Amino acid sequence: MVTGASSGIGRESALLLAAMNCQVLLVGRNGVALDEVAASTEGHRIAVDLSVPGSEAAVASRGEDLLGDLDLLVCAAGLGSAGPYDQLSYEALAELVAVNLLSPMALVRAVLPAMLERGHGRILLVGSVAGAFGVRGEVAYSATKAALVGFANALRSEVSGRGISVTLCFPGAVDTPFFHRRGAPYVRRWPRPQPARLVAERMLFAAGRGHAEVWVPRWLSLAARVHGAAPPLYRRLAGVFG
Repeated sequence: MVTGASSGIGRESALLLAAMNCQVLLVGRNGVALDEVAASTEGHRIAVDLSVPGSEAAVASRGEDLLGDLDLLVCAAGLGSAGPYDQLSYEALAELVAVNLLSPMALVRAVLPAMLERGHGRILLVGSVAGAFGVRGEVAYSATKAALVGFANALRSEVSGRGISVTLCFPGAVDTPFFHRRGAPYVRRWPRPQPARLVAERMLFAAGRGHAEVWVPRWLSLAARVHGAAPPLYRRLAGVFG
């Protein structure tokens, strides 16, 4: 099951899984775009807004009907936001939390009991480097992705030894419609946006191996080490380079 399957990382993940002869259930809000991906993957599709309470239970039930046992859940749906935090409306803040955090948490909760009963399952969450470091101009977005880090770490610990793996992907900037939809283009010259296909390839490989984390590009993990080992140094560098 792949959420956010109508475009970007979710779409590329669905295409790659279909190429590996996996039966795929596509979940997203854009029904027209899902139809195109479904035609390319010969997969099933559900057009639904997962931020609506209760929708996750309906998706999990439909997934069980269509797929039987769910081997892999890819939570790739996400919403961006950029601009001064003091100018962010409450409605926009609530939508960010609902889409980026509550939706994947609720869907995982809906599919996890069956995975635990079988003693097998893989959960792949798409986070962001913004959640690891915090990015100015993306305060609320960073907060939702940081919460996803805590969720992944705690869930991984809780299901340890029970046949369930939890993989969290930390992509940097990715070449997708994400920036257009958030209303602010990506303007940095460096680091360059990564292809969505590359991110999908690496995170699916990591999930298949049961890895806890995957960074795309890999060098970002070095910045994470500096962040963890020497926070004052990291803050000074971040102040200079943003």
